[in-house]
Amino acid sequence: MEQHETTIEQLVTAARAAQEKVADYTQSQIDAVCVAIGWAMYHDKNIRMLAEQAVAETGMGNVGDKITKHKNKVLGVLKDIKHARSVGIIERDEAKKITRYAKPVGVVGALTPVTNPTATPASNAITILKGRNAVIFAPHPKAEQSTTLAVGFMRAALRKVGAPEDLIQVVTAPSIPKTQALLKAVDVILATGGSAMVKAAYSSGTPAYGVGPGNAVQLIAEDAEIEDAAEKIMMSKRFDYATSCSSENALVIHESVYDAMMQAMVSRGAYRVQGDERAQLKAHMWVTHPKGHRVLNSAIIAQSAQKIAADAGLDVPADTDVLLVEGDADTIETDPFSEEKIAPVLTLYRCASFSEGASLLERLTNHSGTGHSCGIHTFNTSYIDDLGKRMKTSRIMVNQPQAAGNGGAFFNGMPSTVSLGCGSWGGNITSENIHYKHFLNITWVSEWFPPQKPSEREIFGHWLDETEDASNETA
Repeated sequence: MEQHETTIEQLVTAARAAQEKVADYTQSQIDAVCVAIGWAMYHDKNIRMLAEQAVAETGMGNVGDKITKHKNKVLGVLKDIKHARSVGIIERDEAKKITRYAKPVGVVGALTPVTNPTATPASNAITILKGRNAVIFAPHPKAEQSTTLAVGFMRAALRKVGAPEDLIQVVTAPSIPKTQALLKAVDVILATGGSAMVKAAYSSGTPAYGVGPGNAVQLIAEDAEIEDAAEKIMMSKRFDYATSCSSENALVIHESVYDAMMQAMVSRGAYRVQGDERAQLKAHMWVTHPKGHRVLNSAIIAQSAQKIAADAGLDVPADTDVLLVEGDADTIETDPFSEEKIAPVLTLYRCASFSEGASLLERLTNHSGTGHSCGIHTFNTSYIDDLGKRMKTSRIMVNQPQAAGNGGAFFNGMPSTVSLGCGSWGGNITSENIHYKHFLNITWVSEWFPPQKPSEREIFGHWLDETEDASNETA
């Protein structure tokens, strides 16, 4: 792209000037802009270049799945915003005499993760520009070239439709000081990435949307359709080598279908890690930090199951896509296999009843990944209702693959996004899927109508009687 290294101040100044030029765009004008940048990030030639660049630069994931991710996310976001109002009057409530007008939030600073350096900017740019805003992307240092290439394609698309290029910019030579300066200079922050990134966003003093860590767990009930569940879970877990924060990390399986579920996954490319192999794999996947605490080995993040197994000294079949490790309910809080792994490694737990399974699901989620998501494979509505009431997660997928379902898919009604709020449970300001509505300022215009004051009896009911009785007793 034709953008030389610039200071944060220069980027923000250019973004504000560009945003002012589109602040009066009509709905059709800004929608045309969104479709243009969406096409640039959907076009086969472009997204193949982006996928290849991302894998070459970061060493994470695989080209084929990254292409699929671009296709699904871009098309999904464009589907969601196609008929959505983000300009002028967006709602009129005649009964309450309220009219709501949408306005831009201004300049958004968007932090992008190393695990998804091209599809994240694509999805977020469409989402943010829908509200006639500008965005400056701060890439992960290990994915700068990939994110810069993505931004370059989108800037070219802006030129084609006569919109200011500086509606979309990228921080060059990213560093912690530059990111900190960006966070303080913009109007709103969108932080998609690790907990340290989100914490920095929230502590910047600028309004921010952050996402919490994931550790999606699925409960496989006794009535689950085993072949369907296995197909969906394997598809989800192997996708892009589990780069998604929504990728399943554990399964809690009813004992009556445990063996069938295990076999169904093995027949689809899973390998059952057994005996001493478990300790070997554990020793490879977690290492000791120089400060003395245990951390996930960066060498396993978003790598293939075969590479992880080979590096751990395990001999697995050539068609292995996912490694299965059995967990112990007694060690959930101390065994790292119960946590997010960002790798195609899946931990399995047994349960003797739905009640026990739901408790394990709750423990696993509260230990790691509170607020993010969970799922269940069942047709029992009482099970679904129970989880809906008890789980401290922002989303529960029913009979769905988590990696595809959480962020919105063509088979469910979740808003399409790559940024998943986790509510106060996960240290976030929202529990929603972050989409275009989060980048609108809303003006509420309220008109007068004849007073509609309720009677005291309508509101307080029997409390009035108790007050009268007390007064009579006093008298």
